[in-house]
Amino acid sequence: ASIFGLILFTPIFLLLALLIKLKMPGPIFFKQKRVGKDAKLFCMVKFRTMKVNHGGSTISVKGESRITPLGATMRKYKLDELPQLFNILKGEMSLIGPRPERPELVAELIKNVPFYQARHAVRPGITGWAQVRHGYGSSVQDALVKLQYDLYYIKHQGLYLELSILAKTAAVMLRMKGR
Repeated sequence: ASIFGLILFTPIFLLLALLIKLKMPGPIFFKQKRVGKDAKLFCMVKFRTMKVNHGGSTISVKGESRITPLGATMRKYKLDELPQLFNILKGEMSLIGPRPERPELVAELIKNVPFYQARHAVRPGITGWAQVRHGYGSSVQDALVKLQYDLYYIKHQGLYLELSILAKTAAVMLRMKGR
């Protein structure tokens, strides 16, 4: 699936890379350590959507001032996520699964959300049941709700659920509901 996606999206990849280079000083890609299957760390890759940040990494919030106009458009259509097809190709991610989080956040959530580490039983995904059912989260309470969706996915994963997630993800992309 990732090879097919990479071939299919090559024109979009090239166009976005060129636009990022022309409109936004700095690197084309944003790389960040994330926690994957069996709590192993990997480097997740996305198209860069923000101004170069010299102050370290912080959680992105709605209306984020660091997001560039091009970055906002990429996020609306979820195009910034396309480079994660390389993470799938490397076996670090799946197309569908719980979204991978930063190690610092995972450490905090393991302390505050019972059974949080159970979500690391499967590969993380570009999209997942929690993303299409709950969206973005910014609190421990949101993490608990998303964990419930992630555990539901882990227990019930199958063709019907995965096709449903893909259809809902496509709808989010087409309606420009990304953030």
